[in-house]
Amino acid sequence: MGMIESFLFIAGDEGLTMKQLIALTTQDELTIREAVDRLKAQYDAEIARGITVKIYGGAYRLVTKAEFADDIKRLLEDPTPQTVTKASLEVLAIIAYKQPVTRIEIDDLRGVKSEGPLHTLVSRGFIMEKGRSEGAGRAILYGTTDLFLDRFGLKSIKELPRLTFEEENEDGENDLFMTQFQEAFAFDEDEGGSES
Repeated sequence: MGMIESFLFIAGDEGLTMKQLIALTTQDELTIREAVDRLKAQYDAEIARGITVKIYGGAYRLVTKAEFADDIKRLLEDPTPQTVTKASLEVLAIIAYKQPVTRIEIDDLRGVKSEGPLHTLVSRGFIMEKGRSEGAGRAILYGTTDLFLDRFGLKSIKELPRLTFEEENEDGENDLFMTQFQEAFAFDEDEGGSES
């Protein structure tokens, strides 16, 4: 039952058909149907649970319970202000000044992986795919969006403040972006989570 629950969670809005569940679990249809029924019964019996299992268009899906619809609607219509971590702000600065740029180039500049911050920035609409590089693997090129310009009060990317390079910071590393980028924009960098 836990395996089916995990598969349904990962499948998200698409859900999984009985045929897919049979292939993934190597169980027969009756066993899967019984497991899904038990899972649904557990969700429905526990009032504190916010999700249940439904079948739509032939696919089993984890969905929110109807009694929480108003609360979910309120969240979607008026989301709480979201903060951006220092890591995301750093990635955003690199993209703003070096666009179009690949994830590998960003990773090289930062010295750490940037997948988490990139995902955050894409999901919030500050950056987007701007094409593919010509090299091997045709890596995604990232650039800023109109929302980025709007959020930072810029008419175009040309209005970004000019970078000057400090000699070295106390760690002996060049401070390429962060000081001026943070000063130039009153952007909320409250570290509400950690991203690398």
